[in-house]
Amino acid sequence: MNLPSSLQSKRHPTIQVSYAMASIEGGSASLHVRGSKKEQVAQIKKSYEDDKEKKKSARYSHIPRFSCLKTKTDEMGNFDMEMEVKTAQGDRPSPTHLVVMVNGIIGSAQNWKYAARQFLMKYPEDLIVHCSKRNSSMLTFDGVDVMGDRLAQEVCYGLLIKPLMFLFWIVISVIKRRPSVRKISFISHSLGGLISRNNGSGDTFQNGKIAGLEPINFITSATPHLGSRGHKQVPVFCGFYTLEKAAARTSWFLGRTGKHLFLTDSDEGKPPLLLQMVTDCEDLKFISALQSFRRRVAYANARFDLKEIGKNLTIFLDLVGWSTSSLRLPDELPKKQHLRRADKYPHVVNVETAKTASPREEINLESIKPGSETADIQEKMLRGLTAVSWERVDVNFSGSKQRFLAHSTIQASFVHFLDSSRKQSSLYTVKTYCINSDGADVIQHMIDNFIP
Repeated sequence: MNLPSSLQSKRHPTIQVSYAMASIEGGSASLHVRGSKKEQVAQIKKSYEDDKEKKKSARYSHIPRFSCLKTKTDEMGNFDMEMEVKTAQGDRPSPTHLVVMVNGIIGSAQNWKYAARQFLMKYPEDLIVHCSKRNSSMLTFDGVDVMGDRLAQEVCYGLLIKPLMFLFWIVISVIKRRPSVRKISFISHSLGGLISRNNGSGDTFQNGKIAGLEPINFITSATPHLGSRGHKQVPVFCGFYTLEKAAARTSWFLGRTGKHLFLTDSDEGKPPLLLQMVTDCEDLKFISALQSFRRRVAYANARFDLKEIGKNLTIFLDLVGWSTSSLRLPDELPKKQHLRRADKYPHVVNVETAKTASPREEINLESIKPGSETADIQEKMLRGLTAVSWERVDVNFSGSKQRFLAHSTIQASFVHFLDSSRKQSSLYTVKTYCINSDGADVIQHMIDNFIP
């Protein structure tokens, strides 16, 4: 630092000056300095340090500083996850994109915890992830329509619940708690895909927006879009019509949800709910809400899509066929010899970019009567759903030790293990090489192609 000669002179130790110029490294600062020589030097030095700090802040202002991952659980057990981001200038940007993750049958919000963390690591400033618990465990047997209403209340409207006499809890909706959000995306597993399609069709869909937010990504993984009845949609039945018919008759085992999946519901003489959901029905804009998303993606297991049900007794149900989860007719499925594994995503064997949607036509629901042929119902369902464009991603866990649990592995979900030494359930994630760790590359594929 170069000081004016008047300040360096020993002959004027107490001289008063009207101003002093301080040359500062990398630039200059002009300031008025009054007082003794010692005070002048202190003020000039402080000015120099302030200027240096400002330049340093400007140089690194585009680089965020991360703190810990923040998880907040509400009264209903749902939880939001976001990455606390702090810039070098001390600012904390508010996320503008809400990602709602929905679990499948007998699932829970915990199933999406690994994926939620990975999404936040990639897009720390943009996203807030909400993992829904409103439809978990045995509540997933209540029916697709009931669960869709619950999800809409949770995300869009809020809830008024009465746990005790004369006592009410008001659970504020996710969107109202986050006034900064402007966009919304849904990422759903299995049955969750049907719940998400049902959720955005009522009052939540207005003027091309979901609850006032711009719809961006609609992603499903291993979702039975065409139901689980007939047309070899349930691989465990090996295409035997007798077994498929018997399963449809025992669909009550899964409650109203079972009736919806096996297309045996006919409430008030109406067609099956899944068929109603492929068009705009009355005041429910099912297909218009789906079309409003900027992109739609269907991840599907080409083989080994099994679901484990039970605690003490392990029962495997192969309920989601390749055709129903990828929205294709059986003769439209890629040939196995054409499936190729990618280096970065070893279990992703085929990617089909979105094609121009089929011309949208009116689906005549009145022509479908109770007892109609399953093939006719599913043909109309497929025609309605492909009226909007879809990206299709086929996944194959052949060769993996986890292939027989592909239905959960595609989600890279948290799973519960019984620790006999502790007599309680403990959680493991894919980072601990749990049973579903091979699905991590599928989650990474979702992240890399996600529109933030």
